[in-house]
Amino acid sequence: MPESSSQSNALEVTVTELSGKLKRTVEDTFGHVRVRGEISGFRGPHSSGHCYFSLKDERARLEAVIWRGQAAKLQHMPEEGLEVIASGKLTTYPGSSKYQIVIDNLEPAGAGALMALLEERRKKLAAEGLFEDGRKQLLPYMPKVIGVVTSPTGAVIRDILHRLNDRFPIHVLVWPVRVQGETSGREVANGVYQLNNLPEDGPLPRPDVIIIARGGGSLEDLWGFNDEALVRATAGSMIPVISAVGHETDWTLVDHAADWRAPTPTAAAEKAVPVKAELEAYIADLGARLRGSMSRLNEKRGTSLRSAERGLKTPDMLLAMPRRQFDEAAGRLGRGLVQGVKLAQGRYQQSSQRLSSRSLDRLLQMGRDRLTTLAGNNRRAQSDLLRYRRERFTKQAVQIKLQPLENQLILARKSYERIKPALALRANALQTSRRERLQRSDRLLKSLSYQGVLARGYAVIRDADGAPMMSPKSVKPGTAFGVEMGLGSFTAVANSKPNKSTLAKPNGGNAVKTAAKKQNAKPGPPDNQGDLF
Repeated sequence: MPESSSQSNALEVTVTELSGKLKRTVEDTFGHVRVRGEISGFRGPHSSGHCYFSLKDERARLEAVIWRGQAAKLQHMPEEGLEVIASGKLTTYPGSSKYQIVIDNLEPAGAGALMALLEERRKKLAAEGLFEDGRKQLLPYMPKVIGVVTSPTGAVIRDILHRLNDRFPIHVLVWPVRVQGETSGREVANGVYQLNNLPEDGPLPRPDVIIIARGGGSLEDLWGFNDEALVRATAGSMIPVISAVGHETDWTLVDHAADWRAPTPTAAAEKAVPVKAELEAYIADLGARLRGSMSRLNEKRGTSLRSAERGLKTPDMLLAMPRRQFDEAAGRLGRGLVQGVKLAQGRYQQSSQRLSSRSLDRLLQMGRDRLTTLAGNNRRAQSDLLRYRRERFTKQAVQIKLQPLENQLILARKSYERIKPALALRANALQTSRRERLQRSDRLLKSLSYQGVLARGYAVIRDADGAPMMSPKSVKPGTAFGVEMGLGSFTAVANSKPNKSTLAKPNGGNAVKTAAKKQNAKPGPPDNQGDLF
């Protein structure tokens, strides 16, 4: 059978195989490239941390990606519309049949782009008030410690130390950083932050002023000192900051944020400390002027004191007038006492003449009249008060409505009828409990009372005072005593002294003689007496 014309001898491959061959071809052919273009479609880092955008020019467009790990290392982050030079590896994305560049480094395309970026950043930070003069601090006149944030191996630190030693030797604390490269801005910002966080009494002394210094260079070399983090750290520093970056014609954003900008590192050292020799000479001049002033002041005050001394009176002159006044007063004292006594006697006689029984009677009558007036006023006031309160009660009685009271009374009666059975049950239970307690107490009283013993035929003998007689020796002829028995009591008189034979017989002899009839003979309660309740 003849072969179809649609078939050919080309090798058949899958889409994945073809995409892989294209990927290897592009990566092997181009490898690492540098591409210049304008950033387009950048909306910030993705939630994963990767950055996706495009590079374009007038005629073409190239997809670009920056992986998360590489984006954190970039010195210049991508910005929409910025012309840049991107370095990276060209590859393809088989999932959408596109080719793209994986960027390793990103830098603005030329000084013009850097200046535009710098101006935009300056306006942004200025709008936040970081460059205002009102927030800048005054530099200390004579600091004890100076912190220098710079490279420890460059000529800048040597110039600063040399100038400080010439003018005013002082303690210098150097914080080593890199002053050029991608991480220079972050390192300098960290140095400013760490110097601010040094404790007052820690092992490292806290500086009184900070100098940020670097030598001259191109815009790209000084780009780290335009870092936004460094500007914010400088503006937020609690320690005054002097910027000394580059030469006099070099300006960076940290110069605007610093409290004072020095044209050179040497000028920063001169601004930080005064000249020691000039300061010593000035202090010596002040000391000499002070000593001269004190000498002139002492001389002037001595002259004034001597002049005042000549104008002062002697003690005799000062005491002459008081002495004379004292002598005159002593002479007038005797005469004054005599005249005073005479005047007192005259007033006494006048007063005694005015005092008489008639005047006292008049005063007493005035008091009685006043008391009568007050009593009448009191009766009228009581009558008025009673009338006022009666009228007030009448008004209030009219205002009182009886219907609410009747309603409350009806409700109270219903409530009482509702709880009346319970109250009756409670009262019966309480009465029964109390009756049982009373019966128990009565039985206990009868069992403990001596009257129970008397009911069995015994008697109690009491003397005239009512005290029990315990011994027959206290009974003498003619002694009156009382006898209390179970069914009554009576009094008796002993006619003889009791003897042993009489005492041995309960009913023997004529031991006692009845002297009176039974008194208060009241029958005792029978054993079968009913309950009071």
